[in-house]
Amino acid sequence: MDRAAAVELVRGLVAIPSLSRQEARASAWLVDQIRAAGYDRAFVDEAGNAVGELGDPSAARTIVLLGHIDTVPGDIPVRIESSADGELLFGRGSVDAKGPLAALVAGAARFGAARARAAGLRVVVVGAVEEEAATSKGARFIAARFNGTHEPMPTACIIGEPSHWRRVTLGYKGRLLLDLIADQPMAHTAGPDAGVASAVVDLWNWVSAHAARHNEGRNKAFDQLSPSLRRFITSTTDAMHDRVDAQIAWRLPVGFDAEAFEAEIRQWPATHAGRARFDLQFRGREHAWRGDRNNVLVRSFLAAVRTEDPSAQLGFVLKTGTSDMNVVGPVWKCPIVAYGPGDSAFDHTPNEHLPLDEYWRAVTVIDSVLAHLGHG
Repeated sequence: MDRAAAVELVRGLVAIPSLSRQEARASAWLVDQIRAAGYDRAFVDEAGNAVGELGDPSAARTIVLLGHIDTVPGDIPVRIESSADGELLFGRGSVDAKGPLAALVAGAARFGAARARAAGLRVVVVGAVEEEAATSKGARFIAARFNGTHEPMPTACIIGEPSHWRRVTLGYKGRLLLDLIADQPMAHTAGPDAGVASAVVDLWNWVSAHAARHNEGRNKAFDQLSPSLRRFITSTTDAMHDRVDAQIAWRLPVGFDAEAFEAEIRQWPATHAGRARFDLQFRGREHAWRGDRNNVLVRSFLAAVRTEDPSAQLGFVLKTGTSDMNVVGPVWKCPIVAYGPGDSAFDHTPNEHLPLDEYWRAVTVIDSVLAHLGHG
């Protein structure tokens, strides 16, 4: 696949809206492009993922390139503009993460089916659904498919997320979400009882103090427990009760016992909430994952980046968000990094855009990485 075809691939993919749980059209379109690019197999799987495969299905080594095809909401007119830094592709998902996904697809296409077979590799490229929905339906399906029982576990995995063309991400923090409703019989504001809003504020203060204690002596953001109050809505549902609807989220460090923490919070209302009744619903729990930097995959990226630019050095990043690495990393426990073009500072923003020169460099790096893995 040459540069013009690779640019048209990412532009076309970004141009198709694909909010979480609305990815079917984009998945079908991408499968058509994968098939036209010369892959051995291309299909939409049972989860709705777009999948392309190169090489013999019985090859001794399987490399999974796992991107995601869904985006957050936001209408950004899709266009290519010239700038002092070259051409920029604007559009929702250009950075997070259709740009990285297209780089995986195009890079693997350049590597090609014949080279995959000659190297004894099976290369599986996936455009996963629902990564942005905190359900990660697509990644969970792929993790279960390559679980060592149905099919062999991968020998290496690349997650398609923006990192810049000469950096890889080694780890992501975990996540925990709490949706809560607090309800309390109405009382006069001059009375002795605290209102239901005060009870929720007390819970938030407890959460903040708990995080501060946990973070003592931990100076790096990746190692800290990071809570945030995402929603706080007070409403009177009828003439008899006051109600608060709130959401608290945590970014979790490696090794944090999220299950024990959930149990501790469930006990909090019994001793602290007064007359308020709390309905607590936890969801979106993902444990943090940090990969190793001393393995064949990282060495392949070191060589590939030097091949692309002899003066460039591979950088390493730890991110405070989550990705599908959190889903598949604990299952596969293979060498794993996240990689892709783009600046993650533009994720989810109204100005989301991707430098096409950087995108093309990432395409050629993926091709080179697969070649090095084939020789390994």
